[in-house]
Amino acid sequence: MKAKIRRNFRVARYVIYRETIIDKTDILWTFLGGFFGIGIIGFISSRYFTLNDNLFLIGSFGASAVLIYGATNSPLAQPRNLVGGHLVSAIVGVTMHKLIPGELWLSAALAVSTAIVMMQITKTVHPPGGATALIANIGSEKIKALGYLYVLSPVFSGVMILLVVALIFNNIPKHRFYPYKKPKNIFLQKILKRYEED
Repeated sequence: MKAKIRRNFRVARYVIYRETIIDKTDILWTFLGGFFGIGIIGFISSRYFTLNDNLFLIGSFGASAVLIYGATNSPLAQPRNLVGGHLVSAIVGVTMHKLIPGELWLSAALAVSTAIVMMQITKTVHPPGGATALIANIGSEKIKALGYLYVLSPVFSGVMILLVVALIFNNIPKHRFYPYKKPKNIFLQKILKRYEED
């Protein structure tokens, strides 16, 4: 009984203390993916929009970059969640703004909470999607004026750029996989087994 409690404690401590196993080369690939993903969107935005009309780059893309380049094995970072979460949330956000245009607090609260529920229903939960829904309500007048075009650009076009960059940079190293699939090597199994034996 004591051995079982100790083993469970070690496993729990390992999970809590070392939540993510990061190979040192992951830092490089995370940086490169984030730099090129956000950089390409920003470059296109600066080339095709004036500085005052910078609609192509929205804040929720930064949070998406953290997930898809820095936590590639997270279920919330997978392509279905990335694309679906942003699109569902953008549609919900614009809809709430159109239904309740005069009460910002109400439309913003309904947009975020409904977007969360819709992402759960469609199995596309992606936390930055909540910000995408919120931006449709609290963004600049130019963003609000886009209406449902907001779903296509900046949201869909930006998400597709992030996805393409993730598919390229996250699959260059042999130990990273995107979309995530269980690695064929036994690296993780050896680590877990070693901690179970301690």
